[in-house]
Amino acid sequence: MTRIGNSFQQLDLGIPVVQAPMAGVSTPEMAAAVTNAGGLGSIAVGASTVDDARAQIQRVKALSSGVFNVNVFCHKPALRDPIKEQKWLDTLKPEFARFGASAPNDLSEIYQTFLTNDAMHTMLLEECPRVISFHFGLPRPDQLDAIKNRGIMTFATATNPKEALEIEAAGIDVIVAQGWEAGGHRGCFDENSFDSKLGTLALTRILTQSVSIPVIAAGGIMDGSGIRAALGLGAVAAQLGTAFVTCDESKADATYRARFTGESASSTVMTRAISGRPARCLANKFTAWAESRSDGEVPDYPVTYDAGKALNSAAKAQNEHGFGAQWAGQGAPLARPMTTAKLMQTLATELAG
Repeated sequence: MTRIGNSFQQLDLGIPVVQAPMAGVSTPEMAAAVTNAGGLGSIAVGASTVDDARAQIQRVKALSSGVFNVNVFCHKPALRDPIKEQKWLDTLKPEFARFGASAPNDLSEIYQTFLTNDAMHTMLLEECPRVISFHFGLPRPDQLDAIKNRGIMTFATATNPKEALEIEAAGIDVIVAQGWEAGGHRGCFDENSFDSKLGTLALTRILTQSVSIPVIAAGGIMDGSGIRAALGLGAVAAQLGTAFVTCDESKADATYRARFTGESASSTVMTRAISGRPARCLANKFTAWAESRSDGEVPDYPVTYDAGKALNSAAKAQNEHGFGAQWAGQGAPLARPMTTAKLMQTLATELAG
């Protein structure tokens, strides 16, 4: 049975809502608005330089005196395979040619994992946000010890019970139970292992009955009813991401936002073609092309992402917006465009109703 300790309660949230970090979509303004409304705002720095990450943290601090979360990526460094990478580029060449562009000559590991980024670790210890969360795995033991010694609360994503038990054993404070419905990248520790594809309801209930640390439910939750359901399963809070993509403070561009209306919002797919890791997004021309491809042909994350970003840039230059990373969960049809503050107020009203 779950033994909910005092750790999560120390955050003293007025609304049991965690805004998902969402690299490339969330902003300090969004995070501050969530925090100021009584939830836990988040920023994602896994794709940021150390200087940019520090600037984001300081911006949130300038906009809010409340607690917020900083998310980092703990993926294994890419195993470079020149043959596989060249084969992937050769496969993409006709797509680049459609837009009058050439495929890159080679690919780069565009994001450094937190596991090797000591400068990012040092900066986080200096800035000392109240919460640091980990995606794609766990930090090194020495990194985690230093973070805990600073009194920083820690979250980590689990997509199955095995990962949850590893998180608990490592001494992490809170588990984020990410269901198959969730938008964006799966937080799986090993993207090449079998994925049980557990839904949010099942995963949350299994974890609340099998670990002794607090569990946050994530995936497909868009409104007060969904939050209430998560709490009923034993979760201490719900993490919402897709619900915030269409908020005013989001970085999502106009084309991305427009796809949350009509039939396009009802079609999401899990793909590795964009980044090299499984991630759920709105179905588009890139995912349609990728459906006929074998996952075995895709280079490691984030090397594949280098190619995906280049192809998206080439397509956008020709006014084609169907090749971007339009991350979204299965609850996308329930998205409601409004300010972040208004969405938080709406969620609180729905939860109380």
